[in-house]
Order: sequence, then structure tokens, then C-alpha cells
Amino acid sequence: MAVAEFSIHVAKENLKFSAAHFIAYPGFREPLHGHNYQVGIKVEGRLATTGYVLDFGLVKKLTREIVAHLDEHTIIPALSDCLSIRQQDGQLSVTYEGDCFVFPVTDVALLPIAHSSAEELARFIWNELHSELVRHNAVSEISAMEVSVAEGPGQTAIYRQEISRR
Repeated sequence: MAVAEFSIHVAKENLKFSAAHFIAYPGFREPLHGHNYQVGIKVEGRLATTGYVLDFGLVKKLTREIVAHLDEHTIIPALSDCLSIRQQDGQLSVTYEGDCFVFPVTDVALLPIAHSSAEELARFIWNELHSELVRHNAVSEISAMEVSVAEGPGQTAIYRQEISRR
């Protein structure tokens, strides 16, 4: 017999962040620019004894905390194969093929990603949210989770991953 699955979707106005970034790979670099990103979360799973797949309030709270660390920062991909990143005296210098950017460390979100694309930001947020949900013992009924990151209207990247139940 099939198990019924439900899903919740959270895409509130306050699940957003504004950040600067640039995409770089060997032979190409975008100009430094910014977006007003909008984040959405979809969680799939079985109903818990509470009648929820997952409490909307917890999803919103944890997601707001994650995006707050990105808001009003310049996103730098720490795992880039073409950026040279050096931190010294409270400054972060980022070099790409002769171009050098210098930022105050406090203005940077140095993330464990290879590119600052919406796709990799969606996966980063997924990983952060999943870790927080595990820490809150809130994943027992979840079968999959999806994170969307929109750079603007009509331009959204989505990362979805199934979660094995234990």
C-alpha cells in the first residue's frame, strides 16, 4: 500500500536577501553586481502526529536566520578554481587573472561553494537548512526538500534532494 505524502511550501516576503556577487571561471568574469534574492522552501513528507509535515514557523525562522548571514554582503565562493583569496588585517583580497578586489572581512560571506550562482546558493541554503533541521530533530517525517533562489522575477534556480528516513 502506498504511503500518502504531503508537502508544504514557504515563500514569504521576508525570506530574502540582498547581496553582491560575480561569476568567475577560467577565461570569464562577470562584473561585480547585486541582486535582491527571494528564497522559497518546499518540504515533502508524511504527516507527523502533530498533523504537520513540518511546522511552517520553524522553517521560516531557520531560513530567515540563514539568509540573514548573506544579506548586505558580497558573496565570495571559497572553493573557486580560479580565484585567489587571501585574508589579512581584516581585509579579504580576491584576485582573478590580474583583477583584484579588496573587501572588509565583515562585508563578505565567504561560502563553501565553487561559484556564486543561484544554483549553488540554493544548494548551500539547502545544506544549511537541513543541518539546522537535524539539530532540531525535525527531519523524521521528511522525504525531500527543495530550495529555490530567485535572482529576480522569472529567474529562479532550484535545488532538490531526497532525504533518507532512518
